[in-house]
Amino acid sequence: MDRVKEIKGAFSAALAVLTALWGWFGWLVVAWIGCMMLDVGTGMAAAAKDGRWSSTIAREGLWHKAGCVSAVAISGVLDLVVGVILANLPGMELPFTYTVFLCPMVVTWYILTEVGSIVENAGAMGAPIPAWLKRAFDKLRHQIDRE
Repeated sequence: MDRVKEIKGAFSAALAVLTALWGWFGWLVVAWIGCMMLDVGTGMAAAAKDGRWSSTIAREGLWHKAGCVSAVAISGVLDLVVGVILANLPGMELPFTYTVFLCPMVVTWYILTEVGSIVENAGAMGAPIPAWLKRAFDKLRHQIDRE
């Protein structure tokens, strides 16, 4: 029982240190990476279940993920550029402290996309997916695109 408490304590301490280092935005990125990994896994499982698994299609999916990582990196660079401009141009001030804006929006959009894909993959593997869940993801994604 003491060993379990030690493991829980070490895990909690590690999460506390990571939160102090990364903050909320770091955890958003961790969630996105986790969703990407789960999407790749469920996509491969769904394809294998239907007998349509192909290394060419899997490679295309991984290239797609690399493009998403590039888009997030570019949005992060843009956030840095905006921050530098606001900090160094006289007369350019916002009523709040600018740290990040674009990158969290891009990461959130990708998380929604990944979760929608995971739901589709789960359905392809035979899991019953409630129609309201599919509609909710579609509406949320369309609303974000519209905004």
